Amino acid sequence: MNNPMFPYGTCHHFLAQIPPQSGAGSFGLLFDIDGVLVRGRTLIPAAKQCFRNLVDRNGKYKVPVVFVTNAGNCMRQAKAEHLSHLLEVEVCPEQVMLSHSPLRMFTQFHKMRVLVSGQGPVEEVAHNLGFQDVITIDMLREAYPLLDVVDHNRRPKDGIPPTKGLRPIDAVILFGEPIRWETNLQLIVDVLLTNGNPDNPWSSMRYPHIPVLACNMDLLWMAEAKNPRFGHGMFLVSLESLYKKVTGYELKYEALIGKPSVVTYNYAELLIRQQAERLGWTTPVKQLYAIGDNPMADIYGANLYNRYLQASRHTKAQMQAKSSGGGADPLAETVDEAPKMTSAELGGASSAYGAEEDLPEGCSSILVCTGVYSRDQQELPSDPTHTVTEQQIFHGHRDFRFDPSLTQPSFVVQDVKEAVRVGVSAGRKASGVG
Repeated sequence: MNNPMFPYGTCHHFLAQIPPQSGAGSFGLLFDIDGVLVRGRTLIPAAKQCFRNLVDRNGKYKVPVVFVTNAGNCMRQAKAEHLSHLLEVEVCPEQVMLSHSPLRMFTQFHKMRVLVSGQGPVEEVAHNLGFQDVITIDMLREAYPLLDVVDHNRRPKDGIPPTKGLRPIDAVILFGEPIRWETNLQLIVDVLLTNGNPDNPWSSMRYPHIPVLACNMDLLWMAEAKNPRFGHGMFLVSLESLYKKVTGYELKYEALIGKPSVVTYNYAELLIRQQAERLGWTTPVKQLYAIGDNPMADIYGANLYNRYLQASRHTKAQMQAKSSGGGADPLAETVDEAPKMTSAELGGASSAYGAEEDLPEGCSSILVCTGVYSRDQQELPSDPTHTVTEQQIFHGHRDFRFDPSLTQPSFVVQDVKEAVRVGVSAGRKASGVG
């Protein structure tokens, strides 16, 4: 991968050359939000002008745009409205992908009784995703009032209240970091050690436990503070540590969803394809450009998806070669050298959403310096083999491998405006335009 300096001119100059409704520039843009467009509730200055240039005079996007965030404690309608207000361009819910969005595809869990953890309208979010029988942490506390006792002010005051009891819980879904970590950690462990029925005594013999699906693995994220804040990944580390300390066993995940898992980018690509169709593009989207601020989430994820795309192309070429009696696939050597992806990295993506021929040719990663990553604090060498040293610390999830080459971005830029300039120019070149 490279980190060139481009004599681009202005973002508007390049976008103006993309003919509307043509598909001539057959590429799409994936935007992270926190650290790229905003810091907390504060808009990053480069973002507003950048998005004014991404739409025409009628407010119609010139290229397919999807916002891919690991946030998940809200409805995508609310996130779309918030972005529309901040950026002063229309953002529709179909352009917004939250960390939990791919759970729509996990239909095998939709009829199960699920316990949901997080903050915000978690019950509404779960129902909107297709889950029909939802229990929140607060509902569990109310049914079993003796479980949550860390905060003395929340303990039952007048005697021991009766336990209402609930039908057993079939699975646990972790949407994002909760407000009261001790309550959620305690009750989730209770559910896992009782096979979904807190009326039962704990038993480490109940292993493997009921399914756990987690969204958003970010250890850290960037708000208005000068230093990163704890993310849901930190909550997962706490839960994993507690479970192993109590039982001696590793906590197992049925699925890990959100960046950097492949299933997240599969779903984002599906949304990009739908945006291209709405724009009237008649040619497939050949290339994606993923803009982010977090090397371990945004960059690792985009590069991992790019590896997945190359493997898919290799498999397709092999099948075509066998059917036609042709020669060896030139991609074979490169793809075969790459380690096989783990089930955690795939995130439940056994296959792509859509036909193989619809998949893009690649996904490039663009790292901005307005969020978690800062040139002042970190230096990314141009040689991928030198990206990570033994002294550097792995911030990725426990179940993901530490592959230094996947943390190396295709491009390093200062802010989102420069990132779009890079993506548009590279996309037009890849499409054979200009």
